[in-house]
Amino acid sequence: MTGGFCDQCGRPAGEGDHGRCAARRELEPPRYCPDCARRMVVQVTPAGWTARCSRHGVRESV
Repeated sequence: MTGGFCDQCGRPAGEGDHGRCAARRELEPPRYCPDCARRMVVQVTPAGWTARCSRHGVRESV
């Protein structure tokens, strides 16, 4: 998790238990922007994934 929000559930990163989110993060791309918690547009390809936030731009798998 980077930023102030969980990239899997969209809730504040410092609140609650995000153990389930950490397990999902190993297999799935982010669904929410970690900077503003907006739902991102995600595209998964055989080579990786891209996730686009309307305010913070594109994030890509490494």
